[in-house]
Amino acid sequence: MAEQKKPGRVWADGPLQMVGTPMWETKKEDTWTKGASHMAVLHNAVLRGYNSIYLQAPHVKPEDYPDFIGYCLTWFKFVKSHHDDEEENLFPKVVEVLGKEDKEIWGATHEEHEAMLPGLAKFNAYLTELPSPSDFSPDTLLSIMKEFEEPFNHHFHSEIRTIASLAASTGDVPAAAPIFKAWGKATVTKAGYLDVLPFLFLNFDRTFEEGYWKDWPPMPKPIKYLLVRGCAWWYQGWWRFASCDIDGYPKELYALGDESEAVKGL
Repeated sequence: MAEQKKPGRVWADGPLQMVGTPMWETKKEDTWTKGASHMAVLHNAVLRGYNSIYLQAPHVKPEDYPDFIGYCLTWFKFVKSHHDDEEENLFPKVVEVLGKEDKEIWGATHEEHEAMLPGLAKFNAYLTELPSPSDFSPDTLLSIMKEFEEPFNHHFHSEIRTIASLAASTGDVPAAAPIFKAWGKATVTKAGYLDVLPFLFLNFDRTFEEGYWKDWPPMPKPIKYLLVRGCAWWYQGWWRFASCDIDGYPKELYALGDESEAVKGL
């Protein structure tokens, strides 16, 4: 079990709740349960990112606006890249291996994507079109986030159930395992080594579900150690707003806690 180091104050496990992984909940290890669980780990990093932005935005000091905006835009890039890669790569390949109609498998998921995309685009447009960081308005950002919060939150939970449910409707399909493995390995790294990758790991809680995912993703520890620290160095000012430290433990949110604790490990 991973060591518990929960912060003593409000943390990024709300207001949006984390997604329970099917592997942890059912103890099954078929292709669909594994695929859904690995995606849930990614989704939880995104949800912690949303929470960390939502909770800290009202408290960010003007001198920190440039770094906070960079952090927010990385969150958007992560979500948008994740969505695009699903639509362009993962979904079509699953359809192909199952030999079914796309709408039969992913119909509801496509609709969920469409429901949240306009709000996400508005989030990105607001931040990228600011005349200068000093013009940033926390109230405006929070208002935009509330506009897409419901469809966004619904989708990031529903998609996990959709994938896991394929185990009951199709049975285990080992041919789908390489699809999820290749997609999972590529989806974050091709989105950005210097921004999206550290965002993921610095919002990955290794204590989640009693430390069940503490060694995720499977890679030699020295490589992971160097990869995360090396990539996080480039935009290190952004990561003060992340929900976890460099080792994957929950930490005090920067804008709500002591700065020295927020930058610990970086």
